[in-house]
Amino acid sequence: MLEARHGAVVDQAPDALTAKLARFILSTRFEDLPANVRHEGARTLLNWAGCAIGGACHATVANAFAALKPFFGPPQATLFGRSGRADILHAALINGISSHVLDFDDTHIETAIHPAAPVAPAILAWAEHRSVSGRDLLTALVVGIETEFRIGIAATPAHYKLGWHITGTTGVFGSAAAAGRLIGLDEQQMCWALGLAAAQPVGLQEMFGSMTKSFHPGRAAQNGLTAALLAHSGYTASERALEAKSGWLKVMSPACDPAAITDSGWEILNNSYKPFACGLVVHPVIDGCIRLREANHLAPEMIEQVEVAVHPRVMDVTAIREPKTGLAGKFSVYHAAAIALIEGAAGEQQFSDEAVGRTAVAQLRARVTAAIDPTLGKAQARVSIRLRDGRKLDMFVEHAVGSVGNPMSDRALEEKFRGLAQEILSPEQSARLIDLCWDVERLTDAGEIARAAASR
Repeated sequence: MLEARHGAVVDQAPDALTAKLARFILSTRFEDLPANVRHEGARTLLNWAGCAIGGACHATVANAFAALKPFFGPPQATLFGRSGRADILHAALINGISSHVLDFDDTHIETAIHPAAPVAPAILAWAEHRSVSGRDLLTALVVGIETEFRIGIAATPAHYKLGWHITGTTGVFGSAAAAGRLIGLDEQQMCWALGLAAAQPVGLQEMFGSMTKSFHPGRAAQNGLTAALLAHSGYTASERALEAKSGWLKVMSPACDPAAITDSGWEILNNSYKPFACGLVVHPVIDGCIRLREANHLAPEMIEQVEVAVHPRVMDVTAIREPKTGLAGKFSVYHAAAIALIEGAAGEQQFSDEAVGRTAVAQLRARVTAAIDPTLGKAQARVSIRLRDGRKLDMFVEHAVGSVGNPMSDRALEEKFRGLAQEILSPEQSARLIDLCWDVERLTDAGEIARAAASR
């Protein structure tokens, strides 16, 4: 290995994956991003901003704000959907929590990573602290997300099966990569930043259904930004943090595929956006239930039994039989099916504490059964409903609404944003922020996006 010193070219060995990834992070230019990739980046940004604003009033965010506000530093960055400001590290944490707490944010179906929640809070906080162009912000967002996806694909599925929450464990790399670009790290420093990120995995699936699930991407945003700042000041780390015998990949995924880290595709094109405020894995069930409800004018008293066949991952993460809170309801395929049939919707109100505890919902939920079908894809489900009059209704969902095969349109994303922000921003504020997200690559000061997200 060449001498590790500031500004030096790092290890060029064929298996030096950390150095190769650092090179990709720093060498990718805005001009290298195809038009469809840039547009997908803007879609991701808009969706994330709406989720962050919509989650700002949740009790989870209020609790985090109350606990940490006494320790905030100078008011450097906006807290989305709130009137207060914080130092950039606390802003990254709070905004990351806020953007994920509704479980309404973007999702990569292959890995189950929610990519924007760890990356966007870090770079938008930095963009308010130091002037950043929209082109630079968009490039950093895309590169950070690609970094998460490459590492996630390399670790999937063994990493997830161990019980890690992959959004937190890989999100810290995306945050470090994106923030490091904007801060101006060189290749050596970026290797250190990735090493520091590797040393900070956060996120256990055990926390699903609790406030701590949304802490994972918030802490990943904060930790990645911290890693980039430390590396910029010469704080060293292993330069083989990903590929070494005791590195992140081999420790965190016993059946990893390191070659995925050097993939040259644009995985952001496989990002998806949720029409329903819960885990993506149950969206096919919700889609099928709503379609059957609307086609047959169903009421809950007409239904004798609901049977759903699902991909194996559904029962890994959404098998809560009797959820007691709205957050737990997001991880119950039984609640998701019941509420979709009763209300024909699955927004945040359908996953409130009140909705979960409603007698009619609990009664129908008890009549829902779920079975694994390994032949089904992750965006597929079969829903069968037996009615009390003897009829049986069946629906096969091949591509759930919101999936890559059946994506939300740009206009649908705008409507989702307005719905999330309507109690927090004025219509004029929402319209301006929507325009800023679509026009991000033309902004001279990307901090405008964050400043426009403060509550009225």
